[in-house]
Amino acid sequence: MVQEKSTSLVRINARKNDVFDIFNFKHYVGANPYLDTGALVFDFALIEYREPLPLEDYISVIGDRYPHLSNQTYESYADLFAHVASEVGKLDMGLHLNHWSVKPDIRYTRISVQSLYERTTREVVYFVWDWFEAITQDDDFDFEERLERLQSKFRASVYGGPTVYALLRTAAEKGIPFFYLWEEGLMQYGLGKKHVRGVATTFNCDSHIDSDFTTRKDDCKAFLDTLGFPVPKGEIVISQNEALSVAREIGYPVAVKPVVGHKGIGVTADVQDSKELESAYGRALAAIPENQPTRIIVEKSISGSDFRLLCVDGRFVAATERRPASVVGDGYLTIAELIRQENRKPARLDSPTSPMSKIQVDEAMELYLDEQRLSLNSVIEKGRTVYLRKVANLSAGGISINATDTIHDDNIILAQDIAQYFQLTCLGIDVIAKNLSESWKSGGFAILEINAAPGVLMHLNPSVGESVDVPSRILETFFNSGTDARIPIITFNKISVQELQETIDRILLQHPEWIIGAVCRDAVFVNRSKKVLREEYNSNVQSLLRNPKLDLLIAEYQEDILEEEGMFYHGSNMVVLNNPTETEMILMRDVFDGSTVVIKKDNDISIRRKGLIEDYTLGEDEPFTRVYLKEIGTIS
Repeated sequence: MVQEKSTSLVRINARKNDVFDIFNFKHYVGANPYLDTGALVFDFALIEYREPLPLEDYISVIGDRYPHLSNQTYESYADLFAHVASEVGKLDMGLHLNHWSVKPDIRYTRISVQSLYERTTREVVYFVWDWFEAITQDDDFDFEERLERLQSKFRASVYGGPTVYALLRTAAEKGIPFFYLWEEGLMQYGLGKKHVRGVATTFNCDSHIDSDFTTRKDDCKAFLDTLGFPVPKGEIVISQNEALSVAREIGYPVAVKPVVGHKGIGVTADVQDSKELESAYGRALAAIPENQPTRIIVEKSISGSDFRLLCVDGRFVAATERRPASVVGDGYLTIAELIRQENRKPARLDSPTSPMSKIQVDEAMELYLDEQRLSLNSVIEKGRTVYLRKVANLSAGGISINATDTIHDDNIILAQDIAQYFQLTCLGIDVIAKNLSESWKSGGFAILEINAAPGVLMHLNPSVGESVDVPSRILETFFNSGTDARIPIITFNKISVQELQETIDRILLQHPEWIIGAVCRDAVFVNRSKKVLREEYNSNVQSLLRNPKLDLLIAEYQEDILEEEGMFYHGSNMVVLNNPTETEMILMRDVFDGSTVVIKKDNDISIRRKGLIEDYTLGEDEPFTRVYLKEIGTIS
């Protein structure tokens, strides 16, 4: 077993009764000396004069929660701690955080665990530490409650939304670089001139005019009607009396919804009479943002099932049926108790990967139960299904059912015809139909609204049916592969400003039309134009890779930058190392297949390219620049 205790080690963060200590936390957003991904790095040690339980005792308790961990062999307490931290870090959400490393030292062990969101990962490590100490002291440990708090914090992060997470996980699988632009509140996929930026399924290449147009439901509906597409009859009203008048004119049942809204908030379908309409009008009114005028749609309610048709880049991709939340009676429990029981199911974890949200209890639910002569305190006979809402709102606990394979060809053509009129990467078309397998031309079919930022989870992970890999279809709109998302990158371990300028000039001679970004610890350039050098080194690298005109990046990463900040990007097309330190040798770790590596040690040169190695010694007064500038000519 690896030595983890030192009699000279001073207690740092450990409490009085702790047997373990963790300290020296460092978070890296990208590749670093310990992992080739973003990571939280910290030191782990045993406390002087305190003895832990045998390693097997910890494995036994941990194995009750994570059985697969009990079947592995661990070299040390630190090794077990790293495995557990990595597993807990997935938060029972299936997060794609699978990498860790353990590097023993004489006095402590350095542990690295892959990280997406620093705050959550740091709290995961403290969580695991507390768990180990509770095992040592044979204390109770409220694992599930604390895990739920971690899950909530991750969901509240910029990465925790189901659509954003699904896209970035898919990007990671495809080798597409991505990072969050904190100042802009956008996710970036790809680098330099290859990149796109966006919020969920809305991207910078989309027409913001078209996106805004879809939120004006009245104008959008009139536009679709002009084109001959099936939309329900209705009017926009600004008062309750107008709403009642329109409902009498078009005939009940009607649907009521705010003109400006999303996620089904304030929408009431199948309103049967004036009393129900007054309640529905109030819900729609409450859903209108304060800065928006009172404008509410009252339209004919069409009977049938609720479907979302999704188009990506103008092509039909998926169809999903959405059903309202429901419970099934058992003859004993009340509806409120059945809801609580249903919400405890793993499928309703309400995570970035779970197929269903928790069922929300609110006034709209209680009113609908009242219409059915029920309440939250009603006990339902065994086997009876009670629907809790009129609207199939997935965010309030509704169910999604994959209907992609059942859709009629005419309905696919309809969806694609609509998508052609909008310059949007993703378009969600909400329709109501008696049966999606029948043509819309036969009647009983109506377009309810258009969504410019449709979610993907209902298609990717439906409650019922097969998954449709929508995130891949979205990213493939921009990138055929991870290679297509990158620009060439040349990485040096050290380069002077003069050498950097000379390198830029050499490349521009071969590619005069290129825009080259270059950064060393003393300067930042775009071609030969000097830019502001910011103190945080990686912020300079990010700014260059954010440039939508950039054809190539040159960056210097010396040992202190690697240790302090890590690398902002992963992977280089060419690495040039001049008498590298052990830490700087990691720049070789992240090169791509077919990349070139040039290494100078004193006067000895080694060039590695495409599996071949060429070694020679520099001639007297022969500059190193001559060697790597020649190799740079192969970059394209």
